Amino acid sequence: MPIKIPNNLPAAHILDSENIFVMDADRAYSQDIRPLRILILNLMPIKHITETQLLRLLGNTPLQVEVDFIYTKSYIPTHTPKDYLTEFYGTFEDVRNKKYDGFIITGAPVEFMDFEEVAYWQEVAEIMEWTKTHVYSTFHICWGAQAGLYYHYGVPKYILSKKISGVYKHHLCIQHEKLFRGFDDEFYVPHSRNTEETKVDIEKVSELKILAEAEGDAGVYIIANLELRQFFITGHAEYDPWTLKQEYERDLKAGLNPQIPQNYFPNDDPTKPPIVRWRSVAHLLFANWLNYYVYQGTPYEIDTMYNI
Repeated sequence: MPIKIPNNLPAAHILDSENIFVMDADRAYSQDIRPLRILILNLMPIKHITETQLLRLLGNTPLQVEVDFIYTKSYIPTHTPKDYLTEFYGTFEDVRNKKYDGFIITGAPVEFMDFEEVAYWQEVAEIMEWTKTHVYSTFHICWGAQAGLYYHYGVPKYILSKKISGVYKHHLCIQHEKLFRGFDDEFYVPHSRNTEETKVDIEKVSELKILAEAEGDAGVYIIANLELRQFFITGHAEYDPWTLKQEYERDLKAGLNPQIPQNYFPNDDPTKPPIVRWRSVAHLLFANWLNYYVYQGTPYEIDTMYNI
């Protein structure tokens, strides 16, 4: 089944070339089926890159998915043209009175700042509070996961002595969880961050469960409040094959003396094409979330959600 996105969204052309079934709004309205309604708060500077990464995964399931994008009104992105935002994005005020089956909050390039110092923190906090009564399941990625853990549960983040960058081996911490159906015993996921939450702090919160973690320095990978269907993902299964390479070269150019991303280039040689080890994991993760934690539980009459 297809993913429904706005007419003329540039990501549609890329997805179509990859045989991802994309349906524009006009065609979707002619079908007598209720698509899942997913809201994405995209906090990344270059919007279309993150859009493409997420839509590629949301579109590879048997479910029809309708996606809305929002950005922060309290901080206008400088790397995305205003016309682009006007055509394809809204703000929180545009969706405040709507209900959604699922919500995704992305990472953001502000991890060195305290949460309260981020220009749009109050707006993000308001949105996260709103999800408790207007969204069936939430999916927090990278800084979005840190923000969610801090806002909802008071879990702090810590600055690392060196950046975590690479493709790390992971294992499951809980068996027979629906989110991991089809996963191998060991699997690989990219990480790219300068901060972390500790296992000790997370385990102090009784509502939270650590579902998966990485070997080595990457630490905890997926944390969840299963009762409230909140998921906090510290890594980047959605990354394109070249994303870590681009980040590494960006940091080199900036004079940051970055380490070569671990387990990414053959023989750690940046001149060689990277090895992709996480593509199947990414598709399974998003498909399982959409199916088991959104589609299987959300009411058909979406406005009856939480009886608000």
